Parts: sequence; C-alpha cells; structure tokens
Amino acid sequence: MPPPLRRISQAPCSLLSPGRQAFELYLPFLYPQHRSASILSRISDNAGAYHKKIRRGRGPASGKGKTAGRGYNGQKAHGKVPRGFTGGQTPDEVVHGVRGFNNVFSVDMKPLNLEKVQAWVDQGRLNPSRPITIKELFKSRCIGQVKDGVKLLAKGSEQLNTPLQIVISRASAAAIAAVEAAGGSVTTRYYSPTSIQRVIKGKTDPIHSLQSQIPINSQGDQIEYPKQPHPVRLPDATGRKDIEYYRDPAHRGYLSYQLEEGQGPSLFFKTPGTGKFVAKAVRKKAASAAENRIW
Repeated sequence: MPPPLRRISQAPCSLLSPGRQAFELYLPFLYPQHRSASILSRISDNAGAYHKKIRRGRGPASGKGKTAGRGYNGQKAHGKVPRGFTGGQTPDEVVHGVRGFNNVFSVDMKPLNLEKVQAWVDQGRLNPSRPITIKELFKSRCIGQVKDGVKLLAKGSEQLNTPLQIVISRASAAAIAAVEAAGGSVTTRYYSPTSIQRVIKGKTDPIHSLQSQIPINSQGDQIEYPKQPHPVRLPDATGRKDIEYYRDPAHRGYLSYQLEEGQGPSLFFKTPGTGKFVAKAVRKKAASAAENRIW
C-alpha cells in the first residue's frame, strides 16, 4: 500500500534536483508494480538434485515395461534364486571346492599417513603442543569411522617438520623413525572397538589406563596427567598377541616398561640366557643310577 501523499509532500526539498519536477517523486507510489504469477510454475530443483524413484510393477508407464524389468517367464521372473544356485545340479562349491579362508585374527586398522597429519597441523586443525590421539584425529576430521584402531604410516614423511607426540593404535617402523627424527615421539597403546567409540564421545580417557605409563612430553619424562571424571576407564590388552605387541620396545608399546633388561616381549618363548638349566642335574642322576646297577 503506497504511503499517504501528505507525508510525501512533507519530504525535504533537498530531494528535488534543479531539473527534476515534484510529481516525479510520486510515480513509484501512484503506479504499483505488477509481477507475473507464472514464475511460481518455473521453480524447480537444481540439475541433479532430485532423482526420480523407479516404481516397479506399475505397468508400461513406469518406464520398466509390462514385466517390471524381469523379462518373460523363467525362474528369475517368477521368484528369487539363491546365490550360487545352478539349476539343481551339483553346486560349484562341491565340484571345485572352496578356496581361501577367513582370517578370524585379522584387524581392520584405519591407515593414517604422516603427510596428512602435517597438513592438518599446518592448517591449524591439530595442536602440536598437545598429544595427538584418536579423539583429536576424529574431531578434526583427519580420519573417519574407526573399527579396530588406527595405524600410522610413513607416506609423505619428508614433509614432516613438526615435533609431535602421537598416541595411536599401531605404527610402522618407518613412521616411528620419521617422527622421532623430527623431534617427536610415538606411543602405541591398545584400544578395543568399544573403547574407541567411548574415547571419541569423551567418556573414556584417550591415553591412560591402569597399566599405562605414557610420557606426554618430548623429553620422555613421566608427567602427571590431569585426572578427569570419565565414567568408564580405558581397558588394557588381555589377549596374548596384543600383549606381546605392546610389550615390544620396537613398536614403542605402552607396556614396554614391564620388560627387564635383555628380556623379550614374548610370553611363550623365553629369552636365551634367562631360563633355568637342569640338563646337568639330570645327567648326574642318570650316571649315579647306572653305577648302582648289578649287571
């Protein structure tokens, strides 16, 4: 609705230019604008934003024909066919056998390259003055969903120029050497699939557990980590393979402090020179028994 002409007439005279007449000010209000309503019929999504759903079994007009894409007659047109079904004859698995196996001990590790970590540090998405854990990597979108853990790899290690303190599930030997050459440190520790989700949600401490003694500075000193009220504690390794991996100093495992000097990480094989030798005692006993024989 145009404003009253009385208010327009009270407008300051400075709005009028020397060659402009007064009635020109009233033209926008005397003639209201008209816009065609046909623009509502031209509104549509962007190209590729909407895909029409395929409606099967709706006749020839659906675009899938009279038979809904199944063709004429046959078992596949009438119903479902089990996987590997070859018409009732001897299955291929029986004739040719099943090759390969499913490794139940395999783990699904998310790969993480050093070049990506350095790029995130350069962009300010990771703080190099604090330990970098799975929680920081996930919150900064450096990694996606994690199942069994994250493994640090050495791709792009020549780009690493920042000393970092990384606490991660596993790391390759080349990645450990590259991080330590830049003045940082790598510590591998155990995470269960359930604890990884709790660490990401902030319900579990990402570094320390009951058996861990992880230094969080570049000098390798043990620092009192501030205890936060986490509802669930971080679990430690319980399986033999996991314990042996994180006891190995070559892997920079968080349980390597448990090893004595010269002791190996294995729980099954004894380190040469540390076992008790009883062979000589057995020989002496056998010799004394031979002397007491009559024949």
